Amino acid sequence: MEFVQSFSNMKRTNLLNRDLSALVARLGHMDEITVCDAGLPCPPGVEVIDLSITPGTPSLWVVLDALAEELVIEGAVFAKEASDTLVGRFDRVLAKWAEATDVPIETHRPSHDDFKRRTAMSRAIIRTGEVTPYANIILISGVAF
Repeated sequence: MEFVQSFSNMKRTNLLNRDLSALVARLGHMDEITVCDAGLPCPPGVEVIDLSITPGTPSLWVVLDALAEELVIEGAVFAKEASDTLVGRFDRVLAKWAEATDVPIETHRPSHDDFKRRTAMSRAIIRTGEVTPYANIILISGVAF
């Protein structure tokens, strides 16, 4: 327990991954990052932060929850091919995020092919162990003021 407590003295949030923390610190207004499943192709030249360990670990949802503690977003992009169940889950996560930051989040739903092309504009791609089809989202950074 003392080990966990020492981390809480260093950081104000639960996001411990140094690569994710550095990415969030570098983001400017309207910069995009992609949080993706284990199978999304990553375009050349885009930084990849690979968090995947085993199928399902970590889940996309755990990573989004951690990012929500440190990141303000004003937009999100996910594929129109996503299932209704997946879209519902994205909507709930984004609504909670918007409420916590008091910033409305606009969503866009391009085709999966257009989504994959757009990832080339991301500042970074965060690869999770998620194995749900189309469980990929582009987050568009906002400002905290």
